[in-house]
Amino acid sequence: MRYKRAHVLIPEDLAKEIDAIAGRRGRSAFLVKTATEAVRRQKLLDFLADKTAVWKDEDHPEFREGSAKWVRQLRQESGRKRNKPKNRRSK
Repeated sequence: MRYKRAHVLIPEDLAKEIDAIAGRRGRSAFLVKTATEAVRRQKLLDFLADKTAVWKDEDHPEFREGSAKWVRQLRQESGRKRNKPKNRRSK
């Protein structure tokens, strides 16, 4: 991962609180982790606020006849695999 140096000004009292949590030598790592979490959260909130449909029926032909039928087929396949006799070698 490449890094870019950034000069960031934060209030002195906040710096002291961060140092108390992460230690003075851990300040940058703490801020990177916190900023990463904040960016991820903001992206998620933006995604959830977007009214554009994400689900497109044409992308999921397996549900054309309804999701209940699809689930039933999955369960039947799983049952067949589970009940299939296993080849065991005799010792």
